[in-house]
Amino acid sequence: MSEPKPPTPTPPGDMYKGWLFKWTNYIKGYQRRWFVLSNGLLSYYRTQAEMGHTCRGTINLATANIAVEDSCNFVISNGGAQTYHLKASTEVERQRWITALELAKAKAVHMQAESDDSGDDCPAVPPSSGQGGGCRNLEIQSTLRTLGSKVEDLNTCNDLIVKHGSALQRSLSELEGIRVVGDVGEKMRQVTERATLFRITSNAMINACRDFLSLAQNHSKRWQKALQVERDQRIRLEETLEQLAKQHNHLERAFRGATVLPSSFSNPALANKGAAVKGDASDEDDDNEFFDAMEDPAGFITVPADPKYHRRSGSNVSGLSSEIGMDDQSVNFDDQSMVSNPESPQPLELEPVRQRRTRIPDKPNYYLNLWSIMKNCIGKELSKIPMPVNFNEPLSMLQRLSEDLEYYELLDKAAKCQSSLEQMCYVAAFTVSSYSTTVHRTGKPFNPLLGETFELDRLKDCGYRSLCEQVSHHPPAAAHHASSEKGWTLRQEITLASKFRGKYLSIMPLGSIQCLFDKSDNHYSWKKVTTTVHNIIVGKLWIDQSGEIDVVNHKTGDRCHLKFAPYSYFSRDVPRKVTGVVTDKEGKAHYVLSGTWDEKMEFSRIMQSSKGENGTEGKQRTVYQTLKAKEIWRKNPLPEGAENMYFFSSLALTLNDPEEGVAPTDCRRRPDQRLMEDGRWDEANAEKQRLEEKQRTVRREREREAVKAASSPEEAVTEDSINDSPSKTPYGPSPLIEGNESPYGAQIKSTHPDSYQAMWFDKLDDPASGETLHVYKGGYWEAKEQGKWDVCPDIF
Repeated sequence: MSEPKPPTPTPPGDMYKGWLFKWTNYIKGYQRRWFVLSNGLLSYYRTQAEMGHTCRGTINLATANIAVEDSCNFVISNGGAQTYHLKASTEVERQRWITALELAKAKAVHMQAESDDSGDDCPAVPPSSGQGGGCRNLEIQSTLRTLGSKVEDLNTCNDLIVKHGSALQRSLSELEGIRVVGDVGEKMRQVTERATLFRITSNAMINACRDFLSLAQNHSKRWQKALQVERDQRIRLEETLEQLAKQHNHLERAFRGATVLPSSFSNPALANKGAAVKGDASDEDDDNEFFDAMEDPAGFITVPADPKYHRRSGSNVSGLSSEIGMDDQSVNFDDQSMVSNPESPQPLELEPVRQRRTRIPDKPNYYLNLWSIMKNCIGKELSKIPMPVNFNEPLSMLQRLSEDLEYYELLDKAAKCQSSLEQMCYVAAFTVSSYSTTVHRTGKPFNPLLGETFELDRLKDCGYRSLCEQVSHHPPAAAHHASSEKGWTLRQEITLASKFRGKYLSIMPLGSIQCLFDKSDNHYSWKKVTTTVHNIIVGKLWIDQSGEIDVVNHKTGDRCHLKFAPYSYFSRDVPRKVTGVVTDKEGKAHYVLSGTWDEKMEFSRIMQSSKGENGTEGKQRTVYQTLKAKEIWRKNPLPEGAENMYFFSSLALTLNDPEEGVAPTDCRRRPDQRLMEDGRWDEANAEKQRLEEKQRTVRREREREAVKAASSPEEAVTEDSINDSPSKTPYGPSPLIEGNESPYGAQIKSTHPDSYQAMWFDKLDDPASGETLHVYKGGYWEAKEQGKWDVCPDIF
């Protein structure tokens, strides 16, 4: 029997064919057959002449298992129904077949999965696209399949190169250890065969790479042009939709103004059927507007109030006022109604005393391998892990807290309100507005150093000024105090707890925020919701706010329950939605708030409530009949070029602007933060490490002093009595003795375990809310006027 010829590959059709020996039975043994590998199918014939008419057997490689028995034998089986025991004439020839079979199997599996996922791709092409669009779609799919198959070839060849390279290395190692001359010939033959296998596989890898690059280069320009065409079409479509939306809005308003409400709609029984007549403009008047029903988690539905509430005469206003507790005229929350109030202070036209900056240096584009740093942070507290400034924005956490005052006008309006329920609506809108600046702010603010401060003096511009101080380092805690000439005070103490979960980062603010109004003595408190940063490792970073907030008036018992809905891909609702209900101490609802935390909030007065049908979870939802919604807050537009300036708002751009006369501990004087803003990130990283190491050294020294003082209390008391003044530490005065009273008359709590005492804040128990927080004790603005900063430590 003549030696069989090696198989001959046919690249254009991805076909591989040649002679192999196939096991038939125990009588005939192995018989020579002609095998053809094409399109993921392995077929065999008795002779090459039978290829045109008689196939002896076929096996699908997509579900087949390929196993090697020895140097020349291998087995192909698809689970028991078909099993081919095959033998090649040489080990090199067997390896060629194994390589071809594994490549063909990878292609078959990939094509089968692709056909299962997108079996109806062709019918999905819209009819309006015509034959050209369908052909283009098929062409792109065909190209993608071809490129995908080439990638599979590369992966398979890579695995084979690793396998044969290891075998070759093993043979070379064995060859070095041979000492008997008789074994040299056999070992040399093995090394030669394995080197040949390695060369064949390497050539296959090189050919696959060449094919892939050729295909990619041929289609790259064509895809770029197609992508540009799609972008242009999308821009034109967006412009057209915007024009259509404006035209539709104008037509709808004109149509509503020309219609009259039918008398049949005055029947109260029809009020609960708002969904049936929604969208019919002829059934609405200018003051009666239907609202979309909210999702079940909100627990309530809003529908338009009965028309009688819109057309009340002066005689029945007093009767309704006694029923609902206030006059309907108080629903107007605009500035006109407040200016007309003789008891309300008249607004003054104030000009800014200085021209503040409107730009900062553009953010440089530095590459950083995120995973190399974040992989060691999974499950850890991020406030205890040093991070490079590449993840930061050039603002401190204290400055981010001060950004809550961007919409201070809401508190100014709240201070003028005569009704505590109206005031609650403004305070609730203020709590939502503080999140509007975070929608694009994926950068991490600088962790403040212990004792670091930040002042925001807008007394002449806006009538308020605020002070922040970092009062604790582990856990990191910042205290904030702001007061206004309009009669309100805002104070908060926030401790951040953060966890990195691999795909997302959760930031849980701990602590409370309090707002006090001088005129009414109303005392409000609330907490912040959880902030989640998604796509930390892969994809575009985006931020979501989720959770619930209870704004409580501790004087009247009024309450506003706000719910921040988490983003859901399957939700039919608008993203970043916020809903809320304002209730009195009896639990009666008076106002409904709705909107989004990144755009605007609206409120509507509740005229009547009733129990509705059950929701999706079986809970009975409340139906509120409300007046027409009015806007209470809207986000200010970002300045031009904000995408290149860390998406800072107009207020944020001014926070790090250098000012004269601020404390030596002010954030504006922090060198690493200033270097980052100037675009010198390498220097900023080095400066940041220096500051952190300096802070650790000072903390260790402070702890040693505390331990020394605790070990000899009598000596410490004697020394204090002789000096008759508090001793100085590297971070200012020593802590006050527990049990002493502060200037506010409350008992001072025990200080930090490392004996650190804040400079401008005292830790007090708030009798109204029952919480413990740092309260401003005074002295900062007086020290600024005098220019005396002796109590400030050297932290920079």
